[in-house]
Amino acid sequence: MQLLLSLQHPLLCLLRPFIFTKPHTMASFPISLAFQGKTVTVKNVSTATTASELYDAALAALELSEETQLKLLFKGKRLEKGSTKIVFQNIPSKTPKIMVMATSAVVAKEIASKRSDPTIRGFDQELAPKRQQNGEQHWGDGIVQSKDYKFCRFQACTDQSFGHRPTEKTPHEFAAMQLLQKLATDPGVVAIMKERQLVVGALGEMDPIDDRLMQKKQQHGGCLLGYNTNAGARIDIKLRTDDLEGFRPYPELASTLIHELSHNWVGEHNLLFWTNYAQMRAEYLHTHARLRTTMVKGKTTAELAGLNKAKLENVFEFIMNELIKEMAQHGLHPLMIEAPIRQRCEELERKESGNKLGGGSGSTTTGTARDLALAAAERRAREQKGKE
Repeated sequence: MQLLLSLQHPLLCLLRPFIFTKPHTMASFPISLAFQGKTVTVKNVSTATTASELYDAALAALELSEETQLKLLFKGKRLEKGSTKIVFQNIPSKTPKIMVMATSAVVAKEIASKRSDPTIRGFDQELAPKRQQNGEQHWGDGIVQSKDYKFCRFQACTDQSFGHRPTEKTPHEFAAMQLLQKLATDPGVVAIMKERQLVVGALGEMDPIDDRLMQKKQQHGGCLLGYNTNAGARIDIKLRTDDLEGFRPYPELASTLIHELSHNWVGEHNLLFWTNYAQMRAEYLHTHARLRTTMVKGKTTAELAGLNKAKLENVFEFIMNELIKEMAQHGLHPLMIEAPIRQRCEELERKESGNKLGGGSGSTTTGTARDLALAAAERRAREQKGKE
């Protein structure tokens, strides 16, 4: 029996959507992946594509390993791996562009295992920048540079300055900056700067490889450990060892700095220079001797400066022995300036004893005596030069 249905039949009305409607097809469109300066097109993306599917499609299109970690950025938002969130709500009028960054699993693991970069400042460090620059982390509270007589700025060598001899073992620039600040805030150096009213424009690290002055000095059999530019406008110190694997011993660095400070008055290595240098050394050593009861993290300032008790028990004798080798390079002997060195040491001892007893500092007398000692050394230098 043939069933004929009118177009207005109720059953036909129910079936009409399925009989007269064409099968629905999802519209697709392409997207662009920007990766390492190149653009790769991915086709057949639709409004049903999820972030997870797009992540997998990017791996395939860029021919990257499944272990590679991708970062997909679209309109300022990150498309997370494994996310079922729909990326495109509507068909875009223009080809969407997605930024892609990739990191291999090996590199990611290395980054995670590396120690933190010391140049990245933490929140606690940001709260106390003045404390760090003043050097209180080196010598304890209250031991800082003078407000008026000081090193104004610091400059360490960067990795690029090591030229054709770079090494992973050399200390970081951050460590070199810390060492420069430690030298500047050394109690003995601070005492010298205040006593002689010194201001140095910059304290820097001498380039251990490419410095022409150092090479010129070595050609003549010497070893340049520092230099003074324009009578204290800038002082540079050779901080690193020749193999670049570490820093030179701190006592040597402190001695070199005092040597360069002495060049603020005298350029040549004559008797006047060595007299001034020796008296500054005496001031440095006596300062640490005076602070032998001051403890910083369980150590005295002398121990932090690498000074043993023998050096502080007889400062005059130690300085005289130290000068023998140094002055011999210039054809001189410390016996030629023994008197002003001994006189300065005795002045410092009397000053220390007076402070212990509650007496005055006697700064006026000390300054006059030191000026007389320097004048005497200069006179002997002229006499010696006249005999030559």
